[in-house]
Amino acid sequence: MNAPNATRRRSPAEPRAARGGRPGITVATPGRGIAFRVDRRAALVGVALAAAVAVLTVFAIGTGQYQISPGDVLRVLSGNGERAHTFVVETLRLPRVLTGLLVGAALGMAGAVFQSLTRNPLGSPDIVGFTTGAATGALIQIIVLGGGMAAVAGGALAGGLLTSLAVYLLAFRDGVQGYRLILVGIAVNGGLVATNVYLIARAEFADAHVAATWMTGNLNGRGWGHVYLLATTLVVLLPVTLAFGRRLKLMELGDEPATALGVRVERSRLWLMLLGVALTAMATVAAGPIPFVALAAPQLARGLARSAAPVLALSCLMGALLLVAGDLAAQRVLAPLQLPVGVMTGSLGGVYLVWVLVSGWRRR
Repeated sequence: MNAPNATRRRSPAEPRAARGGRPGITVATPGRGIAFRVDRRAALVGVALAAAVAVLTVFAIGTGQYQISPGDVLRVLSGNGERAHTFVVETLRLPRVLTGLLVGAALGMAGAVFQSLTRNPLGSPDIVGFTTGAATGALIQIIVLGGGMAAVAGGALAGGLLTSLAVYLLAFRDGVQGYRLILVGIAVNGGLVATNVYLIARAEFADAHVAATWMTGNLNGRGWGHVYLLATTLVVLLPVTLAFGRRLKLMELGDEPATALGVRVERSRLWLMLLGVALTAMATVAAGPIPFVALAAPQLARGLARSAAPVLALSCLMGALLLVAGDLAAQRVLAPLQLPVGVMTGSLGGVYLVWVLVSGWRRR
């Protein structure tokens, strides 16, 4: 007979709050399927971000010289809209907004991956040169080789991969440390920026105009081809990156603790870098190099979730929200003049970067 005060073994499915940790929700498949835990606050933040993205999407679709009410936008999306509204929404505005959502989601997740790998809030693909490298590959394809959107996508992916390989090899010394990766990436980024300026300066006028417009980061004129290209690649890249989330969380503890817990650190780091570069390259192909989003989205998502671990899904949602909001602001702040979304996000990114540096200095 058991003693009344005997301790009992708690089931793994019990909420973490019962064991003195943060409250969580256990999700399990029937029978002996897959079970995993979701932090309750992170789940609530995810729902709130998804709702904000949905509301902002409807508002962005209806905003323009020809205003459409949110109710009419919803009717068009449900297949019951007027013919004029249907043409404006489906042909002109919906591809642009969907491209912005997908680009923002890719940049948000890529930023979360690189900031977790480097364990540094400045470890963003647009800081360490991967975005610029993808832009270099795309510019070579646009200016030197020519070709359509698929060729430009291949050039951007090749440029991003070569840049990441160069940064990885230059930063490798008994493994890759975060601070070395950032310093080497900043140096490589400076060289690539000079290369991009040279390519544009030496190009024919028409090609230089197209390249310079693309380099500012722009969603103008985006069509269903951009949406299909992004959707078909991100439907593979996003779930695979999410599957590496547990390894990424363990790697934030440090290389030695992660190795002791069974993570093959260098192999996992290389795969995560490749996935982050692929996400960055596809976003760059669709909208050009867009600053700030990959830098800020993961930090804002972590702050809302109050999590010390990487929050890939929340960073994805936050990136989509930031980019669509930035594009909407770029269209409305100086209306009827429309700014490229890269100009708007770059302006906000400069302020955010100063805030990050000042906050880090005060903590010291």
